[in-house]
Amino acid sequence: MGEVDPAFVQDAQHRPKLAVIEAEGIPLIDLSSANASNHVSQIADACKNWGFFQVINHGVPSESRRKILDAARKFFALPAEEKRKVSRDEVNPLGYFDIEHTKNVRDWKEVFDFVVRTPAFGPASDDPDDKELIELTNRWPQYPPELREVCEEYAREMEKLAFKLLGLISLSLGLPENRFNLFFEESTNFIRLNHYPPCPIPHLALGVGRHKDGGALTILAQDDVGGLEVKRKTDGEWIRVKPTADAYIINVGDIIQVWSNDTYESVEHRVMVNSERKGFRFRSFSIPGSMFG
Repeated sequence: MGEVDPAFVQDAQHRPKLAVIEAEGIPLIDLSSANASNHVSQIADACKNWGFFQVINHGVPSESRRKILDAARKFFALPAEEKRKVSRDEVNPLGYFDIEHTKNVRDWKEVFDFVVRTPAFGPASDDPDDKELIELTNRWPQYPPELREVCEEYAREMEKLAFKLLGLISLSLGLPENRFNLFFEESTNFIRLNHYPPCPIPHLALGVGRHKDGGALTILAQDDVGGLEVKRKTDGEWIRVKPTADAYIINVGDIIQVWSNDTYESVEHRVMVNSERKGFRFRSFSIPGSMFG
């Protein structure tokens, strides 16, 4: 990804701004039991006003997060030909990929996707009338040998956190805590490891272009390089989310917007790139049913 391809260049109106506005307002919610009485109201306010919030004392062991970051660094440091041995293809959308586009502009990133539980199934085509399902198979590389184990361990922790958050979001809407659980019993949930290499044109390109998430809930871990920007609902400004140690960033997706009758809105966001430092982010999606995207 060292050579600059015009496919990476954003249209002028969507290019990153050189002046960064850091988000002081995106709520930071302490999920420890000592603050349990405040969780529901805090999440309600955050979902209404931002569509995003951060959580600390979430119960995910820091060791689990450290191990997956270390393994991801080893994998993405491999030569391109090694990584492409586990590339996704037309049949199976799991594994390595480095030519993803958002809104027809190529993202400055490479990714590794895997499903949380197997067997997993997804639609055979993009045709909404096509009811055929295909089995999704995780593609694990030979190196690093620990990648599969640490990813599976991390996935179990993400599922626990996702269900905790869904329960709190349900309560914040005045619904029973387990109201959304049935939608996830047979769900295809996946995790994406994102790697953003140093970019020579950070004023022209984006790690991920502006978009909203189509699922129910996204849990994001970003390293200290940061780069996530959220479109503020009040004025449309792009606001940088400053990395918080050991925190997870949560955003509601299109499905929660529908389930909440637009009380909570799925908000546009994007990822900036850095000219000197590589960045890593891990996204865990909770998607009801057999949807995959």
